[in-house]
Formats: sequence, structure tokens, C-alpha cells
Amino acid sequence: MVAEASPDGRGLAGLRRRAEELGGEVVGEAADGEEALALAAQLRPDVVVMDVRMPKLDGIAATRALAGPEAAAPVKVLVVTTFNVDHHVYEALRAGASGFLLKDSPPARLLEGVRTVARGEALLDPSVTRELIGRYATRVRPREEPVHGALAGLSPRELEVLRLVADGRSNSEIAVELVLSPETVKTYVSRLLAKLDLRDRVQAVVPAHRTGLVGGA
Repeated sequence: MVAEASPDGRGLAGLRRRAEELGGEVVGEAADGEEALALAAQLRPDVVVMDVRMPKLDGIAATRALAGPEAAAPVKVLVVTTFNVDHHVYEALRAGASGFLLKDSPPARLLEGVRTVARGEALLDPSVTRELIGRYATRVRPREEPVHGALAGLSPRELEVLRLVADGRSNSEIAVELVLSPETVKTYVSRLLAKLDLRDRVQAVVPAHRTGLVGGA
């Protein structure tokens, strides 16, 4: 399902066309956040593609209602955004989004992003992770807890894996960096997520930046 608001009215049609051209199916379209919640409850889509800028109910609030900790029946949400809404993306990830992509991503990448999230995997666009999340997290970090707080239960190796996850690295890239097998990295990621009580690797990005593990002081 697509949940996007576009001032010129072309956003919804564009996403539908791209998905259908590449073999996907758009089961519903919402022009605002309230409509997105109603349609999601009715249609139960595999993934909701959410714009952060929505009338009536913004995309962050809608994401929290659909995928946040209080959601009775969580729905996977993929946020699409542009560089100029970095703090909105950061808040959307905190609200429960399973990942994000840029609006101008190639059609094949957009659909693959939807499929990735539908499989239960998290998606970070590696080309924007550092700039998009890191820049905003650096501004809010002084109000957050130090690294020895939320992350105190992690081993040194788990902290290193978390740092690389938050830097936008894939399991394969982390394996090369730390000279480990991809299977071992996957185990480390699963273990640290369980210790931090986080749903997926996207959610792990937030505490890593907030505590200063990534991005410098």
C-alpha cells in the first residue's frame, strides 16, 4: 500500500506505476495519514510505503500508530523521503519504521526495498545513513544517555558490530571488516538486538547514534 501526499498529485500515481511495472501490487492509496491508518486496518498490506509529509496526520505519527510499540497489529512501514527532512526520518525510525529510501531511488530499488521489508528484514539506504541519521542524532545526543547506559549489556564485539550496523554496513561488509563469517555476524546482530529489546537493525541505528557510539562526540 502507498501512503503519500504530493502537492502536484503525481506522487501516488508514480509509485503505483513503478510498482506495477516491476511486478508489485498496490492494494490501496492514501492521500493523508488518517486515510492511511484506515486503509491499513482494512486491507492489511504487507508493507506501507509512507511519506513523512502527510496532511491531517503526519507520516511520523501514522508510522507510530501502524508500527510502534503500542500498535495492536503492527504493519511494516517503509519511509520514503528526501535529504531535507533528516530529522523526520530519524523520528520515523524511532516510531517503528522498518527502513527508508530516497524518493528518487531507481524503480527497481524501490520495489526491492518493499520486498526486503516484506520479508521481515530491515532496510537502510547506505548512501544516506551517515548524513541523514548521524547529522540529526549529533544534535540531539547531549540530551540522551551515555553509551554505558543503554548499551552497557553488550560485549565489546557486539558494540563493534552495532557501530558498523549503525554506519549502514551490510552483514557481508561487517564480516569483511571484522574478519568474521556472515553467519557469525548475523548471530551477533540477533544477539545485540535481543539484548537491547529492538525489533530490527534499523531500530539499532537510533541508540547507537543517540549514545555517541557512532558519529563522534
